[in-house]
Amino acid sequence: MNFFEELKWRGLVKDISSPEIERLLNEEKVTFYWGTDPTADSLHIGHYCSLVTAKRLAMHGHKPILLCGGATGLIGDPRPTAEREIISYDTVRKNIEGIRNQIDKILDGKAKLVDNYDWTKDVSYLDFLRDVGKYINVNYMLDKDIIRRRLETGITYAEFSYTLIQGNDFLELFKRENCIMQVAGSDQWGNITTGIELIKKKLGKEAYGFTMPLILDQNGNKFGKSEGNALWLDKEKTSPYKIYQYLINTDDSKVIEYLKVFTFLTPEEIMKLEKSVKEEPEKRLAQKTLAYEFVKDLHGVEEALLARKTSEEVFSKGFSEEGMPEENITLRDNMNIMDLLVNVRIAPSKSEARRLILGNGISINSEKVSDPNMLIIRDMFKDKFIVSKGKKTHIKVNLVK
Repeated sequence: MNFFEELKWRGLVKDISSPEIERLLNEEKVTFYWGTDPTADSLHIGHYCSLVTAKRLAMHGHKPILLCGGATGLIGDPRPTAEREIISYDTVRKNIEGIRNQIDKILDGKAKLVDNYDWTKDVSYLDFLRDVGKYINVNYMLDKDIIRRRLETGITYAEFSYTLIQGNDFLELFKRENCIMQVAGSDQWGNITTGIELIKKKLGKEAYGFTMPLILDQNGNKFGKSEGNALWLDKEKTSPYKIYQYLINTDDSKVIEYLKVFTFLTPEEIMKLEKSVKEEPEKRLAQKTLAYEFVKDLHGVEEALLARKTSEEVFSKGFSEEGMPEENITLRDNMNIMDLLVNVRIAPSKSEARRLILGNGISINSEKVSDPNMLIIRDMFKDKFIVSKGKKTHIKVNLVK
């Protein structure tokens, strides 16, 4: 299969603005961009699909530009349900630094990193209305899915205008860098087409865009911090072991999809693992490969080997499930680690639970817990996990519905 066919086989193409994209990606070397807003000081696994796709394009010879939205981050991309909270200038700048370092590492320093604040900060309100707003019809904006869904609950003018700012980003990169294509998750389709429209009307030239389907967890939810299931790419926020443990517990129904999206294994290697899922699911070869390859690509071979070794040791001699005390827990909304420790009788009270946690005495699946308010979320731990006090007290916790 050619390059574009492989992208489709991996499930990485949802919408395309023109059939010409297939030829461009197969035969040309184009400059493209992907953007994100600095709403936190780290990206998470929900962003990683786009970053891996950008890396695939770069490996095929295309030139990536990674935009970190210092301007759009101050406004906020409309969410389907509610207005975003405004974050401060200082927070945005701090977040940008963390994100830029991650992007540079993941793309092996091969991407040009830009910030839309650089070309937005000196544009006056009147100039923006004349140079951008004049070219985009309000009816066109109202037809955007994300805006249409917010009309009943209400949307501020700031978020309503977001698509104009992102459209202008595409225009600026088209002029400055000969960037002719934008690549993003499918929730950005409306913003991509605004940029294409603006370039066509102002410059009389054609630009392109394609989107990737949003990758969902096993419960059908987006990966992201607002969904409460964030797995951060910063290993200080989410350890390589925790990512490894999450992925090794991937359901058979999702593991091949994740292998196609998140790893650089060849189609032949993935199809071999797909056969293993069907014929010998008890070996969980696909899950083990997914967890290892993901951590290796993100954090390096050493971290991947360590995560795999730690995972194996959790159920090895002296720390096996056989004979280990068990507790069945019904997960309540907003149950935190202190509630859990009291429920499984590791601590007699929440105050004692807090003391144990702050004293580095509590671990989950061999990973120290440092935050007394950490929520227990099923997606992070699946249906069971091991909670430990020190080196001698281990309890297997089964989450029941």
